[in-house]
Amino acid sequence: MDVLETIAARYSVRGYKPDPVPDDVLAQVLEAARQAPTAANRQPFRLIVVHTEGREEELARIYGRGWFTQAPLVVGVVAVPAEAWRRMDDKPYDEVDATIVMDHLILAATGLGLGTCWIAAFDPAATREVLGLPDGVEPIAFTPLGYPDKAQAKTDRRPLDELVKYERW
Repeated sequence: MDVLETIAARYSVRGYKPDPVPDDVLAQVLEAARQAPTAANRQPFRLIVVHTEGREEELARIYGRGWFTQAPLVVGVVAVPAEAWRRMDDKPYDEVDATIVMDHLILAATGLGLGTCWIAAFDPAATREVLGLPDGVEPIAFTPLGYPDKAQAKTDRRPLDELVKYERW
């Protein structure tokens, strides 16, 4: 599948098979995330891979939907603000970089036949506790990672003419 087909095929999976993700497939997904562009190539992020088996109750504190822990893995992207490049007005880019990393991860997963669902509606305090995040590290997004239990659902997107402006607003 080429990159445009992968982008079109990606959808938010909310049901997973219990089948394990082979280590070599996981490595490819993580490598795609590592290759994501970041401001000044600072790479102010870390990936946290959690095996869900036996940790369902604990992980439910992060995000309480049952399908979150159906997949054999959950991957979190966290930002390390102290490592981030800053724009001239001092805006840090760690969150932007971390979201680009998550995008690369979910697209690579899609291309490899895996399902994901970008989750930002998690409990930050529970996340810090469950994952043992130190001060100075900020959770940004999570996704289950596994094989979808059903075919792709149709999702609608707004037409380009509603989303794109040329030259000026």
